[in-house]
Amino acid sequence: MAEQLIISILEQGLIYGIMALGVYISYSILDFPDLSVDGTFPLGIAVCFVMIRDGLNPWLALLAAFAAGCIAGAFTGVLNVKLKIRNLLCGILTMTALYSVNYEIVQKASDFLSMDSVTIFSQTSPLFSGHLELYAKLVVIAVIAVGAKFLLDWYLRTKNGFLLRSVGDNEKLVVTLAKNPGTIKIIGLSIANGLVALAGAVYCQYGRSFNVGSGTGTVVMGLAAVIIGTTVFKKVRFLRLTTGVLLGMIVYKMCISLALLAGIPSHDTNLIITVLFILTLLLNRFVFERRGKGGDIRA
Repeated sequence: MAEQLIISILEQGLIYGIMALGVYISYSILDFPDLSVDGTFPLGIAVCFVMIRDGLNPWLALLAAFAAGCIAGAFTGVLNVKLKIRNLLCGILTMTALYSVNYEIVQKASDFLSMDSVTIFSQTSPLFSGHLELYAKLVVIAVIAVGAKFLLDWYLRTKNGFLLRSVGDNEKLVVTLAKNPGTIKIIGLSIANGLVALAGAVYCQYGRSFNVGSGTGTVVMGLAAVIIGTTVFKKVRFLRLTTGVLLGMIVYKMCISLALLAGIPSHDTNLIITVLFILTLLLNRFVFERRGKGGDIRA
């Protein structure tokens, strides 16, 4: 029982950890409060759900969900850069629009995949036998999450990645390099929301279901994981911040599971999420005030 609980925490922590990597880009690197995350997570679920329901390759469904998320993120960026709409309002507009888009994609508010639907987990399960079957899903999820983390690390070390990091810290530097900071911001938001949608696609195949409201509170979870990762694990020198974000989400999911085990009703989950988020903000403020840096969560 304890082993299954730990595995479940790790599975969900890594799935949502992919989403948190996207939130890390928008909040910590771009300093952009992107609320469209609450819409792009179920967008990834919707795209993946329809493709698997129609019998298409589940791995291709992950790529399609990532692409759909990139388009949604680019839309948010265009609203901000080209139409000069405030960043907070841009996210709200995209999130609101995606609620209807997600419903239109699936044509239902909620649905379940049939038992014979092929997913990345059903395809890889024959590779595991005996007691290892318990770890089958965890291994697949870990490969995808760690792969996304390493690809993001690689990208941030490239020239374009340097420009992306510069947009959030010093936009004038990007201009002096003869690059358009607005274009870089749109690219960054595209990648961020692509990762969020990818997480939604993995979650779709993990839970084998779709719900149009499944993205509610996603951005709060992602931001909490980013704060935990950049606050608690920042002192561990051999860990990159992206690794800290993944670990932060696992810690976050563990706290929620422990709260539920303590007897708190499941319908109070949103209350637990709110309390944990407030605590992480207070922890972040305490740590950075001791360092004399205020309460900034940017890395």
